[in-house]
Amino acid sequence: MIPLTLEEVAQGVGGTVHGTAAPGPTVTGPVVIDSREVTTGALFAAIVGERSDGHDFAGRAYAAGACAVLGSRAVDGPCVVVDDVVSALTELAKLVRDKLDPIVIGLTGSVGKTTTKDLLAQILERHGPTVATAGSYNNEIGLPLTILRADRRTRYLVLEMGAGNLGDITHLARVARPQLGLVLNVGPAHMLTLGGIEGVAKVKAELVEALPPAVRGGFALLNADDEAVAAMAGKTLAQVMFYGTADGATVQARDVTLDAAGRPSFTLHTPSATATVRLPLPGEHQVANALAAASVAGVLGITTDRIADALSSAAPRSPNRFQMTERPDGVTVIDDTYNANPVSMRAALRTLATLATVGAGRRMIAVLGEMTGQAEGTARQHATIGALAGELGIATLVVVGTGEGPDTLAAAAREAKVSVHAVPDRQAAIDLLEGSLRPADLVLVKASSEVGLSAVAAALNSPATRARGTTPDIPAGRP
Repeated sequence: MIPLTLEEVAQGVGGTVHGTAAPGPTVTGPVVIDSREVTTGALFAAIVGERSDGHDFAGRAYAAGACAVLGSRAVDGPCVVVDDVVSALTELAKLVRDKLDPIVIGLTGSVGKTTTKDLLAQILERHGPTVATAGSYNNEIGLPLTILRADRRTRYLVLEMGAGNLGDITHLARVARPQLGLVLNVGPAHMLTLGGIEGVAKVKAELVEALPPAVRGGFALLNADDEAVAAMAGKTLAQVMFYGTADGATVQARDVTLDAAGRPSFTLHTPSATATVRLPLPGEHQVANALAAASVAGVLGITTDRIADALSSAAPRSPNRFQMTERPDGVTVIDDTYNANPVSMRAALRTLATLATVGAGRRMIAVLGEMTGQAEGTARQHATIGALAGELGIATLVVVGTGEGPDTLAAAAREAKVSVHAVPDRQAAIDLLEGSLRPADLVLVKASSEVGLSAVAAALNSPATRARGTTPDIPAGRP
Protein backbone atom coordinates (compact mmCIF):
# COMPACT_ATOMS: atom_id res chain seq x y z
CA MET A 1 0.00 0.00 0.00
CA ILE A 2 1.09 3.60 -0.46
CA PRO A 3 2.42 5.07 2.83
CA LEU A 4 -0.28 6.83 4.84
CA THR A 5 -0.14 8.25 8.34
CA LEU A 6 -2.73 7.04 10.77
CA GLU A 7 -4.29 10.50 10.69
CA GLU A 8 -4.59 10.29 6.89
CA VAL A 9 -6.23 6.88 7.23
CA ALA A 10 -8.70 8.25 9.78
CA GLN A 11 -9.58 11.20 7.58
CA GLY A 12 -10.08 8.93 4.59
CA VAL A 13 -12.43 6.53 6.37
CA GLY A 14 -14.22 8.94 8.67
CA GLY A 15 -12.68 7.51 11.84
CA THR A 16 -10.86 8.79 14.90
CA VAL A 17 -7.32 8.11 16.05
CA HIS A 18 -6.79 6.53 19.47
CA GLY A 19 -3.73 5.43 21.40
CA THR A 20 -1.23 7.78 19.77
CA ALA A 21 -0.62 11.45 19.15
CA ALA A 22 -1.40 12.81 15.67
CA PRO A 23 -0.37 12.17 12.98
CA GLY A 24 0.43 8.75 14.40
CA PRO A 25 2.58 6.06 12.84
CA THR A 26 2.79 5.62 9.08
CA VAL A 27 1.29 2.52 7.52
CA THR A 28 4.00 1.14 5.23
CA GLY A 29 2.94 -2.50 5.04
CA PRO A 30 -0.15 -4.32 3.80
CA VAL A 31 -3.68 -4.09 5.12
CA VAL A 32 -4.67 -7.50 6.44
CA ILE A 33 -7.62 -9.10 8.24
CA ASP A 34 -5.69 -12.13 9.54
CA SER A 35 -3.17 -11.49 12.32
CA ARG A 36 -1.06 -14.36 10.97
CA GLU A 37 -0.45 -12.33 7.79
CA VAL A 38 0.85 -9.24 9.60
CA THR A 39 4.24 -7.93 8.56
CA THR A 40 6.18 -4.88 9.72
CA GLY A 41 4.25 -1.65 9.17
CA ALA A 42 0.94 -3.39 8.45
CA LEU A 43 -2.54 -2.12 9.27
CA PHE A 44 -4.61 -4.86 10.92
CA ALA A 45 -8.35 -4.59 10.18
CA ALA A 46 -10.22 -6.12 13.13
CA ILE A 47 -13.42 -7.52 11.66
CA VAL A 48 -16.06 -9.01 13.93
CA GLY A 49 -17.20 -12.26 12.32
CA GLU A 50 -19.60 -15.05 13.18
CA ARG A 51 -16.92 -17.16 14.84
CA SER A 52 -14.27 -14.70 15.97
CA ASP A 53 -13.66 -11.06 16.84
CA GLY A 54 -10.60 -9.52 15.21
CA HIS A 55 -10.14 -7.17 18.14
CA ASP A 56 -9.17 -10.17 20.27
CA PHE A 57 -6.11 -10.62 18.04
CA ALA A 58 -4.90 -7.01 18.20
CA GLY A 59 -2.11 -7.85 20.63
CA ARG A 60 -0.86 -10.60 18.38
CA ALA A 61 -0.94 -8.19 15.41
CA TYR A 62 1.10 -5.56 17.24
CA ALA A 63 3.63 -8.19 18.30
CA ALA A 64 4.02 -9.28 14.68
CA GLY A 65 4.84 -5.74 13.58
CA ALA A 66 1.50 -4.04 12.87
CA CYS A 67 1.81 -0.29 13.31
CA ALA A 68 -1.92 0.17 13.96
CA VAL A 69 -5.35 -1.44 14.09
CA LEU A 70 -8.50 -0.45 12.21
CA GLY A 71 -11.42 -1.42 14.41
CA SER A 72 -14.90 -0.66 15.64
CA ARG A 73 -13.66 -0.10 19.18
CA ALA A 74 -10.42 1.11 20.72
CA VAL A 75 -7.71 -1.42 21.57
CA ASP A 76 -4.52 -1.14 23.57
CA GLY A 77 -2.32 0.51 20.96
CA PRO A 78 -2.42 2.91 18.00
CA CYS A 79 -5.74 2.49 16.21
CA VAL A 80 -8.41 4.10 14.07
CA VAL A 81 -11.93 3.57 15.35
CA VAL A 82 -14.83 3.52 12.89
CA ASP A 83 -18.49 2.54 12.98
CA ASP A 84 -18.06 -0.32 10.48
CA VAL A 85 -14.71 -1.86 9.57
CA VAL A 86 -15.83 -3.37 6.25
CA SER A 87 -17.21 -0.01 5.08
CA ALA A 88 -13.97 1.64 6.23
CA LEU A 89 -11.94 -0.79 4.11
CA THR A 90 -14.05 0.26 1.12
CA GLU A 91 -13.41 3.94 1.79
CA LEU A 92 -9.69 3.34 2.29
CA ALA A 93 -9.53 1.44 -1.01
CA LYS A 94 -11.26 4.35 -2.76
CA LEU A 95 -8.72 6.74 -1.25
CA VAL A 96 -5.79 4.66 -2.49
CA ARG A 97 -7.39 4.07 -5.90
CA ASP A 98 -7.79 7.84 -6.35
CA LYS A 99 -4.09 8.36 -5.64
CA LEU A 100 -2.96 5.79 -8.21
CA ASP A 101 -3.27 5.45 -11.96
CA PRO A 102 -2.99 1.76 -12.87
CA ILE A 103 -4.79 0.00 -15.69
CA VAL A 104 -7.65 -1.69 -13.83
CA ILE A 105 -9.20 -4.84 -15.25
CA GLY A 106 -12.37 -6.20 -13.68
CA LEU A 107 -13.53 -9.70 -14.52
CA THR A 108 -16.58 -11.73 -13.62
CA GLY A 109 -18.46 -14.87 -14.62
CA SER A 110 -20.23 -17.85 -13.14
CA VAL A 111 -17.24 -20.18 -13.57
CA GLY A 112 -13.57 -19.78 -14.40
CA LYS A 113 -12.98 -16.38 -12.78
CA THR A 114 -10.07 -17.39 -10.60
CA THR A 115 -8.27 -19.46 -13.23
CA THR A 116 -8.68 -16.71 -15.82
CA LYS A 117 -7.44 -14.11 -13.37
CA ASP A 118 -4.39 -16.23 -12.59
CA LEU A 119 -3.62 -16.73 -16.29
CA LEU A 120 -4.02 -13.04 -17.06
CA ALA A 121 -1.82 -12.02 -14.16
CA GLN A 122 0.95 -14.32 -15.39
CA ILE A 123 0.81 -12.68 -18.82
CA LEU A 124 0.82 -9.14 -17.50
CA GLU A 125 3.56 -9.68 -14.90
CA ARG A 126 6.02 -10.02 -17.75
CA HIS A 127 5.22 -6.50 -18.88
CA GLY A 128 4.89 -4.48 -15.71
CA PRO A 129 4.26 -4.59 -11.96
CA THR A 130 0.95 -6.40 -11.49
CA VAL A 131 -1.36 -6.81 -8.52
CA ALA A 132 -4.09 -9.43 -8.82
CA THR A 133 -6.75 -10.86 -6.55
CA ALA A 134 -5.34 -13.52 -4.25
CA GLY A 135 -7.31 -16.75 -4.54
CA SER A 136 -10.95 -15.77 -4.72
CA TYR A 137 -10.88 -12.60 -2.62
CA ASN A 138 -13.57 -11.17 -4.86
CA ASN A 139 -16.18 -9.69 -2.52
CA GLU A 140 -16.74 -6.48 -0.57
CA ILE A 141 -13.78 -7.36 1.68
CA GLY A 142 -11.43 -9.09 -0.74
CA LEU A 143 -11.58 -6.49 -3.51
CA PRO A 144 -10.62 -3.53 -1.27
CA LEU A 145 -7.80 -5.59 0.23
CA THR A 146 -6.50 -6.27 -3.27
CA ILE A 147 -6.60 -2.59 -4.24
CA LEU A 148 -4.78 -1.75 -1.02
CA ARG A 149 -1.88 -3.97 -2.11
CA ALA A 150 -1.22 -1.63 -5.05
CA ASP A 151 1.32 1.18 -4.91
CA ARG A 152 2.67 3.85 -7.24
CA ARG A 153 4.70 1.28 -9.19
CA THR A 154 1.64 -0.84 -10.02
CA ARG A 155 0.90 -0.85 -13.75
CA TYR A 156 -1.84 -3.50 -13.89
CA LEU A 157 -4.52 -4.17 -11.30
CA VAL A 158 -6.49 -7.37 -12.00
CA LEU A 159 -9.64 -7.66 -9.92
CA GLU A 160 -11.90 -10.69 -9.75
CA MET A 161 -15.50 -9.66 -8.98
CA GLY A 162 -18.00 -12.07 -7.46
CA ALA A 163 -21.67 -11.53 -6.74
CA GLY A 164 -24.24 -13.18 -4.53
CA ASN A 165 -26.85 -10.43 -4.83
CA LEU A 166 -27.95 -7.87 -7.39
CA GLY A 167 -25.92 -4.71 -7.02
CA ASP A 168 -22.80 -6.43 -5.72
CA ILE A 169 -20.74 -5.85 -8.86
CA THR A 170 -22.04 -2.30 -9.20
CA HIS A 171 -20.68 -1.66 -5.70
CA LEU A 172 -17.31 -3.28 -6.45
CA ALA A 173 -16.97 -1.35 -9.72
CA ARG A 174 -17.58 1.94 -7.92
CA VAL A 175 -14.67 1.14 -5.66
CA ALA A 176 -12.31 -0.14 -8.37
CA ARG A 177 -13.33 2.01 -11.37
CA PRO A 178 -12.10 -0.49 -14.01
CA GLN A 179 -11.30 0.65 -17.52
CA LEU A 180 -11.54 -2.89 -18.92
CA GLY A 181 -14.31 -5.34 -18.10
CA LEU A 182 -14.17 -9.06 -18.93
CA VAL A 183 -17.30 -11.24 -18.69
CA LEU A 184 -16.71 -14.98 -18.99
CA ASN A 185 -20.10 -16.66 -18.83
CA VAL A 186 -23.54 -16.77 -17.28
CA GLY A 187 -24.44 -20.00 -15.53
CA PRO A 188 -26.51 -21.44 -12.69
CA ALA A 189 -24.55 -20.07 -9.72
CA HIS A 190 -26.08 -18.23 -6.75
CA MET A 191 -29.50 -18.94 -8.24
CA LEU A 192 -31.17 -18.76 -4.84
CA THR A 193 -30.13 -15.18 -4.09
CA LEU A 194 -30.14 -13.85 -7.65
CA GLY A 195 -33.58 -15.10 -8.63
CA GLY A 196 -32.74 -17.48 -11.44
CA ILE A 197 -30.57 -17.32 -14.54
CA GLU A 198 -31.99 -13.95 -15.56
CA GLY A 199 -30.74 -12.51 -12.29
CA VAL A 200 -27.32 -14.04 -12.86
CA ALA A 201 -27.10 -12.36 -16.28
CA LYS A 202 -28.26 -9.06 -14.83
CA VAL A 203 -25.66 -8.98 -12.07
CA LYS A 204 -22.82 -9.96 -14.43
CA ALA A 205 -23.88 -7.17 -16.81
CA GLU A 206 -23.34 -4.67 -14.01
CA LEU A 207 -19.64 -4.78 -14.83
CA VAL A 208 -19.96 -3.64 -18.43
CA GLU A 209 -22.59 -1.08 -17.44
CA ALA A 210 -20.08 0.48 -15.06
CA LEU A 211 -17.29 0.87 -17.63
CA PRO A 212 -16.37 4.31 -18.97
CA PRO A 213 -17.44 5.05 -22.56
CA ALA A 214 -15.16 4.15 -25.44
CA VAL A 215 -14.01 7.77 -25.83
CA ARG A 216 -12.58 7.57 -22.32
CA GLY A 217 -10.89 4.20 -22.79
CA GLY A 218 -13.64 1.84 -21.71
CA PHE A 219 -13.35 -1.67 -23.16
CA ALA A 220 -15.73 -4.60 -22.69
CA LEU A 221 -14.45 -8.07 -23.57
CA LEU A 222 -17.27 -10.56 -24.03
CA ASN A 223 -17.52 -14.30 -24.61
CA ALA A 224 -19.04 -14.81 -28.06
CA ASP A 225 -19.85 -18.44 -27.20
CA ASP A 226 -22.28 -17.45 -24.43
CA GLU A 227 -25.45 -15.84 -25.75
CA ALA A 228 -26.24 -14.09 -22.47
CA VAL A 229 -22.77 -12.58 -22.36
CA ALA A 230 -22.75 -11.58 -26.04
CA ALA A 231 -26.04 -9.74 -25.48
CA MET A 232 -24.29 -7.47 -22.98
CA ALA A 233 -22.78 -5.58 -25.91
CA GLY A 234 -25.97 -3.54 -25.93
CA LYS A 235 -25.60 -2.58 -22.27
CA THR A 236 -22.36 -0.66 -22.37
CA LEU A 237 -20.93 2.53 -23.82
CA ALA A 238 -17.49 0.97 -23.84
CA GLN A 239 -15.84 -0.41 -26.94
CA VAL A 240 -16.74 -4.09 -27.34
CA MET A 241 -14.58 -6.99 -28.45
CA PHE A 242 -15.66 -10.64 -28.63
CA TYR A 243 -13.53 -13.70 -27.98
CA GLY A 244 -14.36 -17.39 -28.32
CA THR A 245 -14.57 -20.23 -30.81
CA ALA A 246 -17.55 -18.75 -32.68
CA ASP A 247 -17.11 -17.33 -36.15
CA GLY A 248 -16.73 -13.58 -35.99
CA ALA A 249 -14.95 -13.53 -32.63
CA THR A 250 -11.94 -11.23 -32.75
CA VAL A 251 -9.80 -13.55 -30.64
CA GLN A 252 -10.32 -17.25 -31.43
CA ALA A 253 -9.08 -20.71 -30.60
CA ARG A 254 -8.83 -23.18 -33.46
CA ASP A 255 -7.57 -26.75 -33.85
CA VAL A 256 -8.04 -27.68 -30.18
CA THR A 257 -6.43 -30.99 -29.16
CA LEU A 258 -5.72 -32.75 -25.85
CA ASP A 259 -2.49 -34.48 -24.89
CA ALA A 260 -2.13 -37.70 -22.85
CA ALA A 261 -2.64 -35.74 -19.61
CA GLY A 262 -5.77 -34.00 -20.85
CA ARG A 263 -4.00 -30.68 -21.39
CA PRO A 264 -5.28 -28.67 -24.36
CA SER A 265 -3.33 -27.16 -27.20
CA PHE A 266 -4.78 -24.76 -29.75
CA THR A 267 -3.94 -22.13 -32.30
CA LEU A 268 -4.53 -18.64 -30.95
CA HIS A 269 -5.87 -16.30 -33.63
CA THR A 270 -5.81 -12.54 -33.05
CA PRO A 271 -6.24 -9.66 -35.52
CA SER A 272 -2.46 -9.34 -35.83
CA ALA A 273 -1.07 -12.89 -35.75
CA THR A 274 -1.44 -16.55 -34.84
CA ALA A 275 0.52 -18.61 -32.33
CA THR A 276 0.39 -22.06 -30.75
CA VAL A 277 -0.68 -22.35 -27.12
CA ARG A 278 0.01 -25.48 -25.06
CA LEU A 279 -1.79 -25.01 -21.77
CA PRO A 280 -0.31 -26.75 -18.72
CA LEU A 281 -3.78 -27.04 -17.14
CA PRO A 282 -5.95 -30.13 -17.74
CA GLY A 283 -9.40 -29.81 -19.27
CA GLU A 284 -10.75 -28.56 -22.58
CA HIS A 285 -12.80 -25.97 -20.68
CA GLN A 286 -9.53 -24.18 -19.90
CA VAL A 287 -9.38 -23.02 -23.52
CA ALA A 288 -12.13 -20.47 -22.86
CA ASN A 289 -10.28 -19.17 -19.81
CA ALA A 290 -7.07 -18.81 -21.79
CA LEU A 291 -8.87 -17.01 -24.62
CA ALA A 292 -10.42 -14.59 -22.15
CA ALA A 293 -7.01 -13.75 -20.71
CA ALA A 294 -5.54 -13.45 -24.20
CA SER A 295 -8.24 -11.01 -25.29
CA VAL A 296 -7.44 -8.64 -22.42
CA ALA A 297 -3.71 -8.88 -23.01
CA GLY A 298 -4.16 -8.15 -26.71
CA VAL A 299 -6.16 -5.01 -26.01
CA LEU A 300 -3.30 -3.89 -23.75
CA GLY A 301 -0.87 -4.15 -26.66
CA ILE A 302 0.90 -7.40 -25.81
CA THR A 303 1.90 -9.33 -28.91
CA THR A 304 0.29 -12.65 -29.79
CA ASP A 305 3.50 -14.65 -29.53
CA ARG A 306 4.20 -13.28 -26.05
CA ILE A 307 0.67 -14.04 -24.94
CA ALA A 308 1.01 -17.61 -26.23
CA ASP A 309 4.37 -18.06 -24.53
CA ALA A 310 3.05 -16.84 -21.19
CA LEU A 311 -0.04 -19.04 -21.37
CA SER A 312 2.05 -22.06 -22.29
CA SER A 313 4.27 -21.63 -19.25
CA ALA A 314 1.58 -20.60 -16.76
CA ALA A 315 1.24 -22.49 -13.48
CA PRO A 316 -1.74 -23.11 -11.20
CA ARG A 317 -1.82 -20.50 -8.45
CA SER A 318 -5.03 -20.95 -6.50
CA PRO A 319 -5.65 -24.12 -4.46
CA ASN A 320 -8.64 -26.49 -4.66
CA ARG A 321 -9.25 -25.84 -8.37
CA PHE A 322 -8.66 -29.11 -10.21
CA GLN A 323 -5.46 -29.44 -8.22
CA MET A 324 -3.92 -32.79 -9.15
CA THR A 325 -1.72 -34.72 -6.73
CA GLU A 326 0.06 -37.90 -7.78
CA ARG A 327 0.41 -40.20 -4.79
CA PRO A 328 3.44 -42.51 -4.50
CA ASP A 329 1.15 -45.50 -5.04
CA GLY A 330 0.02 -44.16 -8.44
CA VAL A 331 -3.36 -42.84 -7.34
CA THR A 332 -4.19 -39.36 -8.65
CA VAL A 333 -6.33 -37.20 -6.35
CA ILE A 334 -8.00 -34.22 -8.02
CA ASP A 335 -9.05 -31.54 -5.54
CA ASP A 336 -11.71 -29.34 -7.16
CA THR A 337 -13.46 -28.45 -3.94
CA TYR A 338 -13.37 -24.67 -3.95
CA ASN A 339 -16.84 -24.43 -5.41
CA ALA A 340 -19.33 -26.15 -7.68
CA ASN A 341 -22.28 -25.40 -9.91
CA PRO A 342 -23.73 -27.48 -12.76
CA VAL A 343 -21.39 -25.97 -15.37
CA SER A 344 -18.18 -26.54 -13.40
CA MET A 345 -19.36 -29.96 -12.22
CA ARG A 346 -19.94 -31.13 -15.79
CA ALA A 347 -16.57 -29.76 -16.88
CA ALA A 348 -14.80 -31.55 -14.02
CA LEU A 349 -16.47 -34.89 -14.74
CA ARG A 350 -15.72 -34.66 -18.45
CA THR A 351 -12.09 -33.81 -17.73
CA LEU A 352 -11.93 -36.81 -15.39
CA ALA A 353 -13.26 -39.01 -18.20
CA THR A 354 -10.71 -37.57 -20.63
CA LEU A 355 -7.87 -38.30 -18.21
CA ALA A 356 -9.10 -41.88 -17.83
CA THR A 357 -9.36 -42.38 -21.57
CA VAL A 358 -5.91 -41.05 -22.42
CA GLY A 359 -4.51 -42.83 -19.38
CA ALA A 360 -5.20 -46.33 -20.72
CA GLY A 361 -8.50 -46.96 -18.99
CA ARG A 362 -7.73 -45.75 -15.46
CA ARG A 363 -10.57 -46.34 -12.98
CA MET A 364 -12.66 -43.23 -12.31
CA ILE A 365 -13.98 -42.47 -8.83
CA ALA A 366 -15.94 -39.30 -8.16
CA VAL A 367 -16.52 -38.03 -4.63
CA LEU A 368 -19.26 -35.43 -5.00
CA GLY A 369 -21.21 -33.23 -2.62
CA GLU A 370 -24.02 -30.75 -2.98
CA MET A 371 -24.07 -27.85 -5.42
CA THR A 372 -25.59 -25.20 -3.17
CA GLY A 373 -27.68 -22.19 -4.15
CA GLN A 374 -29.62 -23.82 -6.99
CA ALA A 375 -33.03 -22.62 -5.71
CA GLU A 376 -35.97 -24.48 -7.24
CA GLY A 377 -33.64 -26.19 -9.72
CA THR A 378 -31.79 -28.21 -7.07
CA ALA A 379 -33.28 -31.62 -7.86
CA ARG A 380 -33.11 -31.21 -11.64
CA GLN A 381 -29.53 -29.92 -11.65
CA HIS A 382 -28.26 -32.70 -9.39
CA ALA A 383 -30.12 -35.32 -11.41
CA THR A 384 -28.34 -34.22 -14.59
CA ILE A 385 -24.98 -34.70 -12.88
CA GLY A 386 -25.92 -38.20 -11.75
CA ALA A 387 -27.01 -39.10 -15.28
CA LEU A 388 -23.78 -37.65 -16.71
CA ALA A 389 -21.73 -39.85 -14.38
CA GLY A 390 -23.37 -42.85 -16.02
CA GLU A 391 -22.82 -41.54 -19.53
CA LEU A 392 -19.12 -41.00 -18.83
CA GLY A 393 -18.59 -44.44 -17.35
CA ILE A 394 -17.70 -43.34 -13.83
CA ALA A 395 -16.88 -46.59 -12.01
CA THR A 396 -17.75 -45.47 -8.50
CA LEU A 397 -19.63 -42.46 -7.19
CA VAL A 398 -19.38 -41.48 -3.54
CA VAL A 399 -22.12 -38.96 -2.72
CA VAL A 400 -21.44 -37.05 0.49
CA GLY A 401 -24.25 -35.54 2.53
CA THR A 402 -28.01 -35.73 2.73
CA GLY A 403 -30.89 -33.63 1.48
CA GLU A 404 -32.58 -32.99 -1.84
CA GLY A 405 -29.42 -32.39 -3.85
CA PRO A 406 -27.26 -35.34 -2.75
CA ASP A 407 -30.24 -37.69 -2.62
CA THR A 408 -31.31 -36.82 -6.16
CA LEU A 409 -27.74 -37.06 -7.44
CA ALA A 410 -27.34 -40.54 -5.96
CA ALA A 411 -30.70 -41.74 -7.28
CA ALA A 412 -30.03 -40.51 -10.82
CA ALA A 413 -26.60 -42.13 -10.85
CA ARG A 414 -28.02 -45.44 -9.67
CA GLU A 415 -30.59 -45.27 -12.45
CA ALA A 416 -27.67 -44.76 -14.86
CA LYS A 417 -26.10 -48.00 -13.52
CA VAL A 418 -23.29 -46.31 -11.57
CA SER A 419 -22.03 -47.99 -8.40
CA VAL A 420 -23.12 -45.45 -5.79
CA HIS A 421 -22.13 -45.09 -2.14
CA ALA A 422 -24.21 -42.48 -0.28
CA VAL A 423 -22.43 -41.43 2.92
CA PRO A 424 -23.62 -38.89 5.49
CA ASP A 425 -20.47 -36.85 5.96
CA ARG A 426 -16.83 -36.25 5.11
CA GLN A 427 -15.43 -38.69 7.64
CA ALA A 428 -17.62 -41.47 6.31
CA ALA A 429 -16.28 -40.77 2.81
CA ILE A 430 -12.70 -40.89 4.09
CA ASP A 431 -13.36 -44.12 5.97
CA LEU A 432 -14.81 -45.69 2.83
CA LEU A 433 -11.98 -44.66 0.57
CA GLU A 434 -8.87 -44.95 2.71
CA GLY A 435 -6.90 -48.01 1.80
CA SER A 436 -9.45 -49.02 -0.84
CA LEU A 437 -7.88 -47.27 -3.78
CA ARG A 438 -5.87 -49.11 -6.38
CA PRO A 439 -2.76 -47.88 -8.18
CA ALA A 440 -3.62 -45.67 -11.16
CA ASP A 441 -7.06 -44.76 -9.81
CA LEU A 442 -8.30 -41.28 -10.66
CA VAL A 443 -10.24 -39.71 -7.78
CA LEU A 444 -12.14 -36.47 -8.28
CA VAL A 445 -13.37 -34.63 -5.18
CA LYS A 446 -15.82 -31.81 -5.86
CA ALA A 447 -18.66 -29.88 -4.20
CA SER A 448 -19.60 -26.36 -3.23
CA SER A 449 -17.15 -24.92 -0.72
CA GLU A 450 -19.69 -24.96 2.11
CA VAL A 451 -19.68 -28.76 2.02
CA GLY A 452 -16.02 -28.81 3.03
CA LEU A 453 -14.84 -31.69 0.88
CA SER A 454 -11.35 -30.19 0.75
CA ALA A 455 -10.86 -32.17 3.97
CA VAL A 456 -11.55 -35.37 2.05
CA ALA A 457 -9.00 -34.50 -0.63
CA ALA A 458 -6.45 -33.60 2.03
CA ALA A 459 -7.04 -36.87 3.86
CA LEU A 460 -6.64 -38.92 0.69
CA ASN A 461 -3.31 -37.21 0.11
CA SER A 462 -2.14 -37.83 3.67
CA PRO A 463 0.54 -40.52 4.10
CA ALA A 464 -1.05 -41.42 7.45
CA THR A 465 -4.40 -42.05 5.79
CA ARG A 466 -2.84 -44.26 3.13
CA ALA A 467 -1.01 -46.29 5.76
CA ARG A 468 -4.19 -47.00 7.76
CA GLY A 469 -6.07 -48.65 4.90
CA THR A 470 -6.62 -52.41 5.03
CA THR A 471 -9.47 -53.19 2.61
CA PRO A 472 -8.36 -54.31 -0.86
CA ASP A 473 -11.01 -52.44 -2.82
CA ILE A 474 -14.07 -50.23 -2.60
CA PRO A 475 -17.03 -52.53 -1.99
CA ALA A 476 -19.61 -52.50 -4.73
CA GLY A 477 -22.19 -49.80 -4.27
CA ARG A 478 -25.87 -50.18 -5.01
CA PRO A 479 -26.49 -49.52 -8.72
